[in-house]
Amino acid sequence: MADANPPESPKITNPFQVPVFRSVWLASMSSNFGGLIQSVGASWMMIALGASPQLIALVSSAVLLPILLLALLAGAFADNLDRRRVMLAAQGFMLAVSVVLTLCAWAGVLTPWLLLFFTFLLSCGIAFNGPAWQASVGEMVPRAVLPTAVAYNSMGYNIARSVGPAIGGAIVAAAGAAAAFAVNAASYIALIVVLLRWRPAETPRLLPRETLGVAMAAGIRYVLQSPNILGVLLRSGVFGVAASAMMALVPLIARDLIGGGPLTFGLLLGAFGAGAVAGALLSRKLRERWSTEQLVARSSLMLAGGAAICAASPWLALTMAALAMSGVGWVLALSSFNVSVQFAAPRWVVARALSQYQMITFGGMAVGSWIYGWIADHHGVAAALIVAAVGLAGNALLGLLLPMPRLESINLDPRGQWTEPETAVAIEPRSGPIVVTIEYRIAPGDIRSFLRAMNERRRIRTRDGARGWTLLRDLGEQELWIERYHVPTWLDYVRHNTRRTHADSANSDAIQALVKAPLRLHRMIERQTGSLPGLRLPSARELADPMTDPTRAA
Repeated sequence: MADANPPESPKITNPFQVPVFRSVWLASMSSNFGGLIQSVGASWMMIALGASPQLIALVSSAVLLPILLLALLAGAFADNLDRRRVMLAAQGFMLAVSVVLTLCAWAGVLTPWLLLFFTFLLSCGIAFNGPAWQASVGEMVPRAVLPTAVAYNSMGYNIARSVGPAIGGAIVAAAGAAAAFAVNAASYIALIVVLLRWRPAETPRLLPRETLGVAMAAGIRYVLQSPNILGVLLRSGVFGVAASAMMALVPLIARDLIGGGPLTFGLLLGAFGAGAVAGALLSRKLRERWSTEQLVARSSLMLAGGAAICAASPWLALTMAALAMSGVGWVLALSSFNVSVQFAAPRWVVARALSQYQMITFGGMAVGSWIYGWIADHHGVAAALIVAAVGLAGNALLGLLLPMPRLESINLDPRGQWTEPETAVAIEPRSGPIVVTIEYRIAPGDIRSFLRAMNERRRIRTRDGARGWTLLRDLGEQELWIERYHVPTWLDYVRHNTRRTHADSANSDAIQALVKAPLRLHRMIERQTGSLPGLRLPSARELADPMTDPTRAA
């Protein structure tokens, strides 16, 4: 599918102006409808099969567990492979599982445990599709409209969530759970067709792909060495724990605080979904007026206010208004976290960073749901909502100590100035370990500035794959300093240097301004003397008798 308006076009002010984003968004929303209809069918089928309450509760675990367990692996796949193909594989896998599930339901061979197994497999597909899809959005639309695109993704899901369960219930009532499973299977076809037609511009791959283990370790290392991403993950984790009450407690709000039944529950979900849609539509204008920190803080306060109102309100209309306000805050906060992670990570590692954001946020929601369920069980639903309101207000106040970073102007594109050097010694990509030393001559008056700059250099080096980084000062020459680090192989050394971004140039410039003489760089390969060809090390007996030492000259 050719793009009529490529992402680089300055005329694009709305992501829906990009044909491929519009097509994938519509197809994804169709798939979201199918997934929600399938979940209604699965819940009803569990009841029809006479499953125990524990097995019914395990449905939620079967949905959530793969996302938590496979997120990092899925991020490594999305960064190392063609993201379009990863999405195609995930969608094809879910289509196949859905077809088999439908056939089993129609044949009457489903058991509660078999249904849980199919639910788990479908969630595995969702886990692998998520990071690839989220990272692909940055390839479809310009950076300026990326926040709006992410918000629209949330909007699409919440549109489906607002009416999908009701449609699923109608399908199950009219034709049974097997029909709901069939509808879900059909919902994948549109997205598969769109992805097959999409032909994104291919970026030439200059280096071999990392192995999955190395790729996952590199993703974790990058996040741990990126203060901006760590700050976002901490805020999103706290938000996930606190905000999870709004979704986890809606059934209890409907039953215990409003005194309603299934219709009331549906109305409350619809109000939350409608608020989420409104939040997505307002996101672009609000981002023009507020900083990311203001947006996250005010979104948290919206949710805190919604939780407090729900705790005190016995009226359906007021509770629906509170949940609509909470839906606005929900989408604005989560889209802000998602966009901040994308802005803080270069393209080579963005899916792995997003997968860790997903793990932290979903993990926080899982923990929060359990906490609020326990509080509601022992102290009542209103008490659980008040605790959630306090936690959400605390997340807003946390911004005073750990504000959301301003990342819009940071350029994380590869610097592209480094070329692989020629070596006097023959070397292969797998040769190593490679040890690098760089000599600096620094005037005594510039030592403090130099140490500050080298502290940042250490973070950049280790973030991009260097190991054993040290800074040495020569005891014989007071102006001589030596930076030393190593990498496992020559290929790792090449990959390490090609990961440098334009944003890192400021650190290089600061160090260069302090250096008195040209830098001296040494690239070396470690060698063990015992491994030299033709050399036999002496035995202990030979060492004890110098006359029998085989290395002794004749």
